[in-house]
Amino acid sequence: MKRIGFIGVGVMGSSMVSNLMKHGYEVSIYTRTKKKAENVIEEGALWCDSVKACAQDKDYVITIVGYPKDVEEVYFGKNGIIENAKEGCILIDMTTTSPSLSERIYEQAKEHHVHALDAPVSGGDIGAKNGTLAIMVGGDEDIYQKALPVFEAMGTNITYEGKAGNGQHCKMANQIAIAGAITSVCEAITYAKKVGLDTKKMLDTICNGAAGSWQLSNNGYKILEENYDPGFYVAHFMKDMRIAQEEMKKQGTTLPVLDEVYRLYEELEDTSLGTQALIKVYEKK
Repeated sequence: MKRIGFIGVGVMGSSMVSNLMKHGYEVSIYTRTKKKAENVIEEGALWCDSVKACAQDKDYVITIVGYPKDVEEVYFGKNGIIENAKEGCILIDMTTTSPSLSERIYEQAKEHHVHALDAPVSGGDIGAKNGTLAIMVGGDEDIYQKALPVFEAMGTNITYEGKAGNGQHCKMANQIAIAGAITSVCEAITYAKKVGLDTKKMLDTICNGAAGSWQLSNNGYKILEENYDPGFYVAHFMKDMRIAQEEMKKQGTTLPVLDEVYRLYEELEDTSLGTQALIKVYEKK
């Protein structure tokens, strides 16, 4: 039985752990707040008291934490993953973070005779729960092939994107597309309300046409229900948009739509809500 260390058991991570165990993996977990992991511990996940303990003697170590600073904290240093993973272990960072940080992890892992893949995901809490995540992978292709069964336990749309960092670059493109899509959903709903349409009927009508999208079919209906629970946190989405902006700055260009969407999200007072809460900004206009 392959042994996996999993660090970061949050909204998505808990479902990912459950799916790994359903596929026969022994999963040890660590997260800052043990209480958040009680459900998966009851399902059979093994609790570890530290990152170091979670990384030791594992075939794979998977991380999905909040911010680049969190990634640095768990990977580097004498108590970090790289220093404590056994030789030949495959490290998989599924956090959305900066491509340059993924490249740094890859290089340092190689020095310690372990392997690293950057593998950010898309699909939110629903995709994590259903095991249908889109997974974008950067790193060495032979290591990707070895890790593919692990990815297949969590997702269905799994793509090798190329060298280290390319998984993160693909995720940035994904987040840029989402930024425009969720904003358009909010504007369509705002328009429908202002002109007196039945908003649910409007969504039912356009969801199956050329305007159809995941954001429309999922977050559109959540907006109508005033359900702002986080499938994906506003704070994390804003972090992703900042990373994309920084990458474009390096390339000497800007993305005007992305910049405007980021500005709109800055007007939200509560960034612990789900991304669909952007509608609240339009309601104030």
